[in-house]
Amino acid sequence: MHDALAHFAAHPWLAAIALVVVFAGAVVQFSLGMGFGLTVAPVLAVIDPVLVPVPTLLMSLAVSALGAFRERGAIVWPEALTAAGGRLTGALIAAVILGGLVASRDGFSLVFGSLILVAVVLSVAGLKLAFTRTNIYGMGVVSGIMATITSVGAPPLAIVYQGQPARQARPTLAATFTFGTIFSVSGLILSGWAGWSDVWFALLLAPGTVAGYYAARALGPAMDARYRAFLLAISGMAGVVLVLRGLT
Repeated sequence: MHDALAHFAAHPWLAAIALVVVFAGAVVQFSLGMGFGLTVAPVLAVIDPVLVPVPTLLMSLAVSALGAFRERGAIVWPEALTAAGGRLTGALIAAVILGGLVASRDGFSLVFGSLILVAVVLSVAGLKLAFTRTNIYGMGVVSGIMATITSVGAPPLAIVYQGQPARQARPTLAATFTFGTIFSVSGLILSGWAGWSDVWFALLLAPGTVAGYYAARALGPAMDARYRAFLLAISGMAGVVLVLRGLT
């Protein structure tokens, strides 16, 4: 806890920006049912790399679990468990990648930025897949790899769920992300990329998440297509910065 406090005390403006970013991500998540990782992770990775992926994943776990609990009666459990199984497989693959293939922060930045750009492309491409258990599982695997490395796991599953009724898709995905984030954090622990300092960073940023939860009721109606375009543009630029950082 002391190290996390000392880090923020030494960089107060970074802490303030991080809280604002987390607040915005929570508003998006509780308004749309997804989007916390894509809102938060790219920006935090640029302004302060210690805040990704584990602290962001821990905050994502909190918002997903709260969303799933709030609408627990509408969760379609067979779908959620199928997608969660894919997330588990993806998390294990990502743990191997991080444990054996990515040995430095520069290498991590390169992989992180590249996957963020993949997430942005998937979000804007408008791809559609048949809503089958095979595709739910397959996109769950892709989601697990991306979420474990970058904290962003929604776009692959969104491709499968984009045509489904929101009242069922939103809580089902929230349940999937809850289990999936647990798997991703476990994979990061196994690969040596997670520690107690990550927990303290997440707790110090938690007030932004709580504020976003309460603000979402008032700000949710403003989440329109223009905001989505702005979000994807910011994420894309952050991805480019991270790739360049990893290459230099």
